[in-house]
Amino acid sequence: MKKLSMDELNRLSVEEFKKVEKIPLVIILDNVRSLNNVGSAFRTSDAFLVEKIYLCGITGTPPHREIQKTALGATESVAWSYVETTLQAIKELKASGYTICSVEQVDKSIPLHQFEVNKSEKYALVFGNEVFGVEEAVIKASDNIIEIPQLGTKHSLNISVSMGIVIWDLLSKMNVLP
Repeated sequence: MKKLSMDELNRLSVEEFKKVEKIPLVIILDNVRSLNNVGSAFRTSDAFLVEKIYLCGITGTPPHREIQKTALGATESVAWSYVETTLQAIKELKASGYTICSVEQVDKSIPLHQFEVNKSEKYALVFGNEVFGVEEAVIKASDNIIEIPQLGTKHSLNISVSMGIVIWDLLSKMNVLP
């Protein structure tokens, strides 16, 4: 067993990434404060062939050195757009046939491991502000609220960790992983 070199990983070029068919999944960042978390969203979205990122409200946009620090160039490969409000993004995505799933802790949320994916649907995952979470109006506009079960003393996970967990779980359930 040996560690693979960058060449041996056979990753797509930015041009190839832009042309390849994406997973029917978009990410919505609902007023995310940390530019490092925004950069992480780009990097994670690149890793899993996410279709697009919607940056909403106070969420920072590229180009910005703090985003680039964690994105490591993924702002060049992943499609994105800025939308003034998260509700506007949801309205646009629902009109295009997306199922909206907010990741939040609410009564009657669906534990992630119990969330069932319909492989014929397109999904949009909403991740909220680091302090206040997903806006109440956005929760009400969502088709599903997914919660990552936690067993320790803390009440939340960092948004970048949450994104990795939820995206990986959905892709696993969609059977799109090699």
